[in-house]
This record gives sequence, C-alpha cells and structure tokens, in this order.
Amino acid sequence: MKDYIIIDFDSTFIKIESLDQLLKTTSAKNKDYLIKIQKLTDMGMNAEISFQKSLSERIKLLNSNKNDLDVVIDIINKNVSDSFKKNKKFINENNDKIIIISGGFYELIYPVVSKFGIKKENIFANTFIYDIDGKIIGVDKNNPLSKNSGKVKTIKNLNLDGNVIVIGDGYTDYEIKKYGYANKFYLFIENIKRKNILDKGDFLLKSLDDFIDIYNNE
Repeated sequence: MKDYIIIDFDSTFIKIESLDQLLKTTSAKNKDYLIKIQKLTDMGMNAEISFQKSLSERIKLLNSNKNDLDVVIDIINKNVSDSFKKNKKFINENNDKIIIISGGFYELIYPVVSKFGIKKENIFANTFIYDIDGKIIGVDKNNPLSKNSGKVKTIKNLNLDGNVIVIGDGYTDYEIKKYGYANKFYLFIENIKRKNILDKGDFLLKSLDDFIDIYNNE
C-alpha cells in the first residue's frame, strides 16, 4: 500500500504565512493594517471564523500586483522552516509520495517547493485573478481550496488509494482526518502552536525530524 504524505505550506513548510507576507510587503508602514491581517489569519486557522471568510477578507485588503510576487517569493525562500531545509534530501527522495495542499497561492508556493523536488502536479493551492494591468483583484472561486473545508474536498477528489498522512499546523489540516480522508494527523508546532487543536494531533511534531523518526520506524 502506497503512502501519501500531505504537507501544508504556510507555517509548516515555511515559517510564515505567504499571503500575509504579500499583504505586509505592499503595506509595510501601516501598523493597524498589519494587526488586522494577523488577526484574520489566526481566526481562520483556529476555526474562530470560517477559512473562506478569513481568505476573502484578506484578499479585500490586497493592493498588490504580479510585480510584487518576485519580492515576496525571495522572502519566502529565506523563511523555509529550518527542519525542512535540513531534510531536503528526504523530501526529494520521497517526492512521489509528497503532496502539498494549501489554502495559500500556487504562484507563491511552486517556486519554493520545486527546489525541494516536489512535483508540479502534486501541488494544490489557490490561484490569483489579475486585471489587464496585472493587479491582483481576486481568487479563483472555482477552486475548492478557496472555500470552507477546501482541503477535504481536494483530497476527496484525488481519490487516493493508500495510507494518507497529514502534516500541518492548522484546523483545516486536521479536518482532512476528521472527515475520514487521512489515517493520521501530525500537528506541526515548529513555527506556531495553536492551542485549540493541540489535542487533535496523533503526534505533535516539533520538527520534520520528529516525523522522519516516526515514519522510518513504523
């Protein structure tokens, strides 16, 4: 039976939230704005508001265009989680098993994870909508990841036949197991520890090293 390792991107593969970084990069001097962004993100990840509401409210705050993406990608590349950088070889060697499922954006994710050997076809994420001048004006609403329980819908559509393991830091990652589409949920706490889901994980991972130790000994 094949293993599938589902990995979240924001605050798991990387130390930061990629959409928030885009928002911050284009509005770095507005402290009230930055506080609002962080609050919306935390409320969504802690299931205090729906993911769809958290995402749509943050998208409304965007004043960015395609030209800003390269700057943000450079920042994200410098903020890959320490244990992921350390275990690049493991990720590359298991790239046929690893699937990235994220509520973040493909345009910001692919340039980062591709350096670790993760296959393009194994990345599932939202995509931006642009106007004729390249300004970001929205998100593709036909993508299930733009909606509530989007990760659950995405993995259901993949119809994976095997042992499904989820590694992530938020409630939306836990939902994959909650609704019966994963065998195990590993709560990743290297970057952030969300108190409301500490009891949801089969294991608490302080780093990717912890997962590799468990995985290699099962």
